[in-house]
Amino acid sequence: MTDTVASLRRKIEGAGDLQSVVRTMKAVAASSIAQYENSVRSVVDYNRGVELGLGVCFRQLDNAGLLSRSPQSPESRLIGAVVIGTDLGLVGRFNDVVAEHAIETLKQLTGEPHVWVVGERVQHPLQDAGFSLLDCFQVPTSVSAITPLIGRILLESEALFGQSQGGELHLFYNRPTAGGVYAPVSERLLPLDAVWVKKLAERPWPTNQLPEVVGGGTATLRAAIREYLFVSLFRACAESLASENASRLAAMQRADKNIGEMLDELNASYHRLRQTSIDEELFDVVSGFEALKDDHE
Repeated sequence: MTDTVASLRRKIEGAGDLQSVVRTMKAVAASSIAQYENSVRSVVDYNRGVELGLGVCFRQLDNAGLLSRSPQSPESRLIGAVVIGTDLGLVGRFNDVVAEHAIETLKQLTGEPHVWVVGERVQHPLQDAGFSLLDCFQVPTSVSAITPLIGRILLESEALFGQSQGGELHLFYNRPTAGGVYAPVSERLLPLDAVWVKKLAERPWPTNQLPEVVGGGTATLRAAIREYLFVSLFRACAESLASENASRLAAMQRADKNIGEMLDELNASYHRLRQTSIDEELFDVVSGFEALKDDHE
């Protein structure tokens, strides 16, 4: 079908409107990345304080062996997993990458995993793989919305594990890497790693004023472990959101480039067609003038 001047003009206007939307989404993604990266840096500082508190508990209560003891038998062991993806599209293979990593890792475990997913688009690959999904949470749209989400996940995980000391809790998400890309990572949050526990117990206190565990050793230790879980989940969610927006920014940059190239082609075609139309009109005028001149002579 041959384009006309009017149809090309409509295509150029439509492409221009689409480019405006893409550039707006680029700006939103770029600003979102900054807020989530700042929150990650803040959480790192808070996590340092939590680890210092845990180290004090491990030293004074001598609970390292208790917390890192061997899990229950495979038949009775509970396995929980949190997989963080997205609710929105335009992120390439973001959800597929983290889902594939989670599926591959969970299938190597002995026991039936119970999965919580954050993001509607990541739940379908997990369901297709046959995993039991306990709940699907919406992805936070701001840093302030991350805290309520983590609170709900912790409550549901406590309800699942109950008083069981042999449960495992795994975490899967995408972490930003150099060059504005991301890579899937996994962490085992529970049970606590014995090497990590020993390392914390041996970490020296940074000041001369040595702390004391108050309020009951077991209660304080449980509170510190819950803070450790909260910080780990919060950081993972913030890093996943930063990765999501970085992926969307890259997709919008490619789209902006493609639209720009398409606009160049459309404008070139429009100018050629417009010039051809003007040439034809001038030819008709000259031809008419020549015909009138001949008739007059």
